[in-house]
Amino acid sequence: MEASEIQEQVVKILTPYVKDQQALAKVSLETNILEDLKVNSARLVDVVLAFEDAFDIEIADDDVDEVNTVGDCVRLISEKV
Repeated sequence: MEASEIQEQVVKILTPYVKDQQALAKVSLETNILEDLKVNSARLVDVVLAFEDAFDIEIADDDVDEVNTVGDCVRLISEKV
């Protein structure tokens, strides 16, 4: 799976949790999930579970702590698929 495909899927999964629709419209690999997209930190568990289901992977808690941007998500998922 290519990085662009993973990014597309990551954005699709994040969309229901995003509070800043303008930031979502111009999302990039540098977009910060909590600060730019305003995703509630309590919802990150749901996001991670959705990533695991969508890509059929397991994400360790330590890995989650290092994910801040859309690009971080893409890199992490790319390593695991």
